[in-house]
Amino acid sequence: MTICRSSLLILACSTVLAGCSLGPEYVRPEMPVPVELPHDGIYPAAASDAPDVTSIGWRDFFTDPRLVELISSGLANNRDLRVAAANVMQARAQYKVQRADRLPSVGVSGSATRIETVSSGPDVAVDSYSLAVGVSAFEVDLFDRVANLSRAAQEQFFASEEAQRATRISLIAEIASAWLQLAADQDQLRISQAALATYEESLALSEARFRIGISSELEARQAETAFQSARADIAVLQSQIEQDRNAIDLLLGTAAPSALLPEALGEQDYTLSSLPVAVSSAVLLQRPDVLRAEHQLIAENANIGAARAAFFPRISLTGLLGTASNALGGLFAGGSFSSTTEGGLSLPIFDGGRNQSNLDYAEASQQLAVANYEKAIQTAFREVADALAQRGTIDDRLVARTKQTASASTSLRLSRARYQAGIDSYLVALDAQRTAYASQQQLVDTRLSRALNLVNLYRVLGGGIV
Repeated sequence: MTICRSSLLILACSTVLAGCSLGPEYVRPEMPVPVELPHDGIYPAAASDAPDVTSIGWRDFFTDPRLVELISSGLANNRDLRVAAANVMQARAQYKVQRADRLPSVGVSGSATRIETVSSGPDVAVDSYSLAVGVSAFEVDLFDRVANLSRAAQEQFFASEEAQRATRISLIAEIASAWLQLAADQDQLRISQAALATYEESLALSEARFRIGISSELEARQAETAFQSARADIAVLQSQIEQDRNAIDLLLGTAAPSALLPEALGEQDYTLSSLPVAVSSAVLLQRPDVLRAEHQLIAENANIGAARAAFFPRISLTGLLGTASNALGGLFAGGSFSSTTEGGLSLPIFDGGRNQSNLDYAEASQQLAVANYEKAIQTAFREVADALAQRGTIDDRLVARTKQTASASTSLRLSRARYQAGIDSYLVALDAQRTAYASQQQLVDTRLSRALNLVNLYRVLGGGIV
């Protein structure tokens, strides 16, 4: 009964005295960006009832099964993601350690002593045994110092979770981008190889015409220049393709199976062809990097409360229930029990400015966290606006490039026919070849830009979690 009374006394005192928080009330800062995302002019029209992009899981957004399987492998093996997961586990453990300070620590101790006195008479031996259970120096959180420290640790844990989430989204986007880049480079290689064959044919024809005196050496040398340029392009692309594969292996954390790598970019879509975009810029508040910055800001708010509490008294309580006896069997006999309850009070009077400096540091850290939070929102707004600006014009660019390539191919066919018929000089045919070659390359680049834009828009809007 005595230990129950002691415990109840400690808990009662904690309940009565605790709860006077000195931490500033957290108020989310105003968004330092326009209240609406860009949706006029070249920007695509936004929908006021657009669903949250984060509800579109990455398995639904990416439509190619090879890419989906590759991303799954990366999420399982990527080392950056493992580092982020380890950081979360560290933050969780630190929060649990800090939270434990809010509860009393109960311990048990025991001792056994034997004292023998040697004299001229019979030796005398005295035995003593003791057993005690109690609470040692439990701080009554009168001004929420411990509670604020616990809250700060909790918010840092939440911030680490958002950091892991941001790493996960970035990894998904990076794997998809590297995969699409490899596909585009495969297309570019085939275009260069086809151009090389055409230039080789023209070179053979020009040299033959030069040998029989129909044309000048200038024409032959121009043909050879175009031929060697295409050879150099092929060498560069072959190297780039291997670098693309190496980049994918690094992102995956393991070697990518050849069956999962693309052979061509082509004209098909590898993602959803469009994404819903809301009007309100409040959608940015759900991005993991913004949420991480906000959790860090809340943590700094709590640290201010802990720093302010250091100026006020700290109360600690100690409760002890024990039993002692000269015989082991008498430890639990009647009359052997005793209990003590103690309270301690400490009040800082002079500390050389330490507490004030700690408070100044906490307040400065809070201001830094506000700036970081606002910058995170501004960065997010800029990234989304840039992605929307490109999305608003990319389809027009793709249509224009497609028609340009078709026209250049027709021009090439006609100019070659006129050259072979002796109507035009080789310079006209060579110019048509170069134009057709460049337009095909630009068309692949535009298709890649469109695919990458959708991936980037999905990332900057905070998608990719499910």
